[in-house]
Amino acid sequence: MTLTELKYIVAVARERHFGKAAEACFVSQPTLSVAIKKLEEELELKIFERNASEIAVTPLGEEIVRQAQTVLEQAAAIKEIAKRGKDPLAGPLKLGVIYTISPYLLPNLVRQVIERTPQMPLMLQENFTVKLLEQLRLGEIDCAILAEPFPDTNLAIAPLYDEPFMAAVPANHPLAQRKHITTDEIKSETMLLLGTGHCFRDHVLEVCPEFARFSNETEGIRKSFEGSSLETIKHMVAAGMGVTLVPRLSVPRSALDGTADNSQDLGDASFVHYLPFEGDPPTRRVVLAWRRSFTRYQAIAELRNAIYGCELPGVKRLS
Repeated sequence: MTLTELKYIVAVARERHFGKAAEACFVSQPTLSVAIKKLEEELELKIFERNASEIAVTPLGEEIVRQAQTVLEQAAAIKEIAKRGKDPLAGPLKLGVIYTISPYLLPNLVRQVIERTPQMPLMLQENFTVKLLEQLRLGEIDCAILAEPFPDTNLAIAPLYDEPFMAAVPANHPLAQRKHITTDEIKSETMLLLGTGHCFRDHVLEVCPEFARFSNETEGIRKSFEGSSLETIKHMVAAGMGVTLVPRLSVPRSALDGTADNSQDLGDASFVHYLPFEGDPPTRRVVLAWRRSFTRYQAIAELRNAIYGCELPGVKRLS
């Protein structure tokens, strides 16, 4: 068997389609198909089950694909070792970030990385937690910024910060006059939720579990705006359609220092008031995760230092 054949089976397992896998590997489909058939004959087993509508990986094929990914990573590590002899940080770092963190952290983080390690550009991927975990497993990204909890996938984890939640209410809402809010006070409100797949939705439902009953069957505003981005949800709050919870880093600076004006975004303090929770606020823990087999330890350390070099107002940094 060859590394090329292993690359092909990993691509097919990822794409679940021979044509798309061939495109991803920059070869023709017949070339890829012949190579995989040759490998299956050598191993005397089927890695993939083929039918007209889809490609499935056999149970033994799943183990083989995982091992193939490990072999490819170790082969790539040889090149990384050679690079580290010249510059331990040379080459891009593929970073994944969940949707409810990326807009508020990445602009500052990218600037920090450019200033600190210009030889290590970030290749960014924004996605759901479950997708980023899969991309980590397959080696499509090197590391990811995620919010706990998530399934134990035997990843290395470094805690970054604990981020409190705040309530977002329309500027003309009676609650907007309050300095603090409690979870009991928002239980009677129309809660606007992110759609299934967003881990922040699950965090909100942990704080207000009574809203879980709206997630599948209720029509109207709660159902209509499932699946929206956090910024879209804020605009719905500004329009008076309900309230929501938001992570602290998503709150505009103007909303807290009183410098908002009516020409700014609908999510600012002219239209939305952000209220801290009374007592200990609900929080989420944000972490940096990477495969234990990933060998660029100094790159991970520098990325973490760059994150700590960012402005992180209102969060509790973790060492």
